[in-house]
Amino acid sequence: MKSCLIITFALLLLYIISVLCLAKECTNTPSQLSSHTFRNALLQSKNESLKTEMFSHYHLTPTDDTAWSSLLPRKMLREEEDEYGWTMMYRKIKNSDSFLKEVSLHDVRLDPIFSFQHPNTFHWRAQQTNLEYLLMLDVDSLAWSFRKAAGLDAPGSYYGGWERPDSELRGHFVGHYLSATAYMWASTHNNTLKEKMSALVSALSACQQKLGTGYLSAFPSSFFDRFEAITPVWAPYYTIHKILAGLVDQYKLAGNTQALKMATWMGDYFYGRVRNVIKTYSVERHWQSLNEETGGMNDVLYQIYNITGDSKYLLLAHLFDKPCFLGVLAVQADDISGFHSNTHIPIVVGSQLRYEITGDPLHKEISMFFMDIVNASHSYATGGTSVNEFWQDPKRMATTLQTENEESCTTYNMLKVSRNLFRWTKEVSYADYYERALTNGVLGIQRGTEPGLMIYMLPLGKGVSKAVTYHGWGTPYDSFWCCYGTGIESFSKLGDSIYFQQDGESPALYVTQYISSSLDWKSAGLTLSQKVKHVVSWDPYMHVTFTFSSSKGGMGKETTLNLRIPIWTNSERAKVSFNGQPVKVPASGNFLSIKQNWKSGDQVTMELPLSIRTEAIKDDRPEYSSLQAILYGPYLLAGLTSRDWSITTQPKDGKWISSIPETHNTHLVTLSQQSGNLSYVLSNNNQTITMEVSPAPGTQAAVAATFRLVTADSKGKVSIPEELIGSVVMIEPFDFPGMLVTQATDSSLAVQDSSSTDQEASSFRLVTGVDGNPGSVSLRLESKKGCFVYSDQTLKAGMKLTLRCDSDASDDKFKQGASFRLRKGMSQYNPMSFVMSGTQRNFVLSPLFSLRDETYNVYFSVQT
Repeated sequence: MKSCLIITFALLLLYIISVLCLAKECTNTPSQLSSHTFRNALLQSKNESLKTEMFSHYHLTPTDDTAWSSLLPRKMLREEEDEYGWTMMYRKIKNSDSFLKEVSLHDVRLDPIFSFQHPNTFHWRAQQTNLEYLLMLDVDSLAWSFRKAAGLDAPGSYYGGWERPDSELRGHFVGHYLSATAYMWASTHNNTLKEKMSALVSALSACQQKLGTGYLSAFPSSFFDRFEAITPVWAPYYTIHKILAGLVDQYKLAGNTQALKMATWMGDYFYGRVRNVIKTYSVERHWQSLNEETGGMNDVLYQIYNITGDSKYLLLAHLFDKPCFLGVLAVQADDISGFHSNTHIPIVVGSQLRYEITGDPLHKEISMFFMDIVNASHSYATGGTSVNEFWQDPKRMATTLQTENEESCTTYNMLKVSRNLFRWTKEVSYADYYERALTNGVLGIQRGTEPGLMIYMLPLGKGVSKAVTYHGWGTPYDSFWCCYGTGIESFSKLGDSIYFQQDGESPALYVTQYISSSLDWKSAGLTLSQKVKHVVSWDPYMHVTFTFSSSKGGMGKETTLNLRIPIWTNSERAKVSFNGQPVKVPASGNFLSIKQNWKSGDQVTMELPLSIRTEAIKDDRPEYSSLQAILYGPYLLAGLTSRDWSITTQPKDGKWISSIPETHNTHLVTLSQQSGNLSYVLSNNNQTITMEVSPAPGTQAAVAATFRLVTADSKGKVSIPEELIGSVVMIEPFDFPGMLVTQATDSSLAVQDSSSTDQEASSFRLVTGVDGNPGSVSLRLESKKGCFVYSDQTLKAGMKLTLRCDSDASDDKFKQGASFRLRKGMSQYNPMSFVMSGTQRNFVLSPLFSLRDETYNVYFSVQT
């Protein structure tokens, strides 16, 4: 009963939030049904009256086709018509093939090691974490619902979450898995993974063969009867798109011809279904059915046409180019507020492929306009977009900041849009956007190196945490949200947009992302190694080194290396050299071109200056003009805080943001005591020092249990915390830089600003533990003989620590309560961490992508 009440309350809360979004009708009616979160909660609830109310209005508002009707070629699906008519028409308008070419993932490898000091690049680490997860998943469990739908035996057990047998979206993750494993195999050539993905394709093929019509899904074809009758059903074409895309990727990247046959057979089946709807009713009835989310059906059908040349797939793709959304963009109206974001971004991606296939300039203009308005009016400093899965009014972003920002799927799809635009235009701004969104909106959706733990939303509000959202962190076998599917794809193809090439007599390579990697540049007969030194706060440069080697037959060919000079750097202070000789650097936002007959050993080095800068939120209301995000080069910094939003800057040595020295990490400690099977740690609890149960790493409680020992004798870097024994130290909470643990009036310990603290009351000598046990330490107040930081023999969470003085040295209770185990701090400063100085308090700033469960702000109301 209790669980039902909780679900009902959560559902009503989602309903209220969605209503407030005021979404428009180019989507489900009521529009909150577009939200995957809301739809899943509704279908799982037992509130039948709310279900009846919501679905009673389903699709009552007809799709507005007027903005589009004069722009879209109209063709009824009649067999006697010339099936090549559109193909011939498009040949007349298709432009020359001037787009940059993608570099195959087979030819790019992320580098795991740069130096012994920095063993792992975070891109490679994210890829490896994802690879572990893909290998953890079981073929029989993935195929379970497909086999049931086909009437086959289903060994093993099914997965939970959105892949449950009663979820109407079941099967969607399996399609994503096919794509992700194809990308990952191309990126790693892991043979175990190839065996697993090939086995899954074979299992699905058996299901399709059993059904015998070309249909393939984890749910019955009757879902499409409901879809075509305009009755409630949860986005069946959305799932079909994922399955089709997965099969196509298995063919394109792994050469699986069986997968292509399956995809074309599915395409034939749905061609017949759509044809029947239009013949029975009208094309307008088909447009109306598209109010339910259909994913990127247009995109994958254009891909199948590109592979096969069969024009029926071209025609079917056109019929999924959603008129009521693309029409708005075609007339260049910023009227996307209220649309469900991830329903519509894939449609733009499909429209982009339509432009590449047909050359129709309208579809180029559509995507360029779309990118412009999202980036200028609807995006956050992360590069991401959406709140509660929807777009809001343009340049009104300040009042959208909360826990349910930036659905991960939207970032995944916006990266596709920007990637295509860059290939067409070679404009650095699109590559800059890609870097921003990938770094700040994708890399941080994994929980560190824990396989299968990802988030749905990226919270951007005040005092938020990735762990505290409607969904929180998912689990490996019981989540499978839409963002799990796009997540496993994103981390499988991290190498797909580092390099682009231009073929010809004099090939050219465009380096758009600075990520440690190697490239087999086959068309030039060269191998390129890119090494990026880890960025740190105390060395404000991005250091990149390119080294060429010549593969067989590659000597003597003149080629051009084009290096992105990002908009975030100062080109006047940037340094580039070729074999030690300086090269002139163009203005930021351009490419630097070096044309050479490259030979083995040739080297290009870059030093790109990084600086701290603020960026105002996209909101044109004066009352929010002070709301700023803080970036260090391309990296968005988040302030560790649970409640503070406003800061009045207080420059120190002319700076209000200063780097945290590398040596500070060696002074970070956690102090613990044992009671039975439980370990307790000394913690900063609302600026009072208490004992708390030892927390998990990466949590806000772990932050509270970490302190920096500030040595009065200016002791520098140490190898282990034990080297500080014997030193006089002051104790600074990890997330309260500039504050110190000090004696309060009642002998308890409090956290106070160092400028108002009596230094004698906050100076302690770290000594060997008075209990005499190996490895234990005690904190003795330096100004008063015989006074030690003391807990109690009976430990419990929330117990305040005190100073106890003049105790009998033989008192075992005192010895135990005044002795602690010293260990490395549970939290550590990221190499890109800074301190932001304010009049009320200071903040630690760390890259957003590096955070796990910590509490943070992305935006601050900055007053100078």
